Amino acid sequence: MANRWGIPKEVEELVKARDLSCVYCGISFLEPDGSTKSKPSWEHIINDIRINGPENIALCCRSCNSSKGPKDLEIWLESSFCKKKGIDNSTLATVVLDHLKRK
Repeated sequence: MANRWGIPKEVEELVKARDLSCVYCGISFLEPDGSTKSKPSWEHIINDIRINGPENIALCCRSCNSSKGPKDLEIWLESSFCKKKGIDNSTLATVVLDHLKRK
């Protein structure tokens, strides 16, 4: 059975165990700061809701998810938001880096 975003339960469980912090900025989900912006949200690294495997599904903070929106990852990583937050290869999770290597 899938969740309301079409993510299969087994993928959801794997991603929740893997992504304990935002896959983009690295903010920890284990030590919430009280802000709703730092809460985890589902992310499709490639903006295609049909790709629901663990290589494309991740958890990121609501702040990064809101900023990225439907933008392509490579374009978003060059945005002023990412520059201001210091988001670069040193903060990106392996699942994101793996995606960039495949490009």
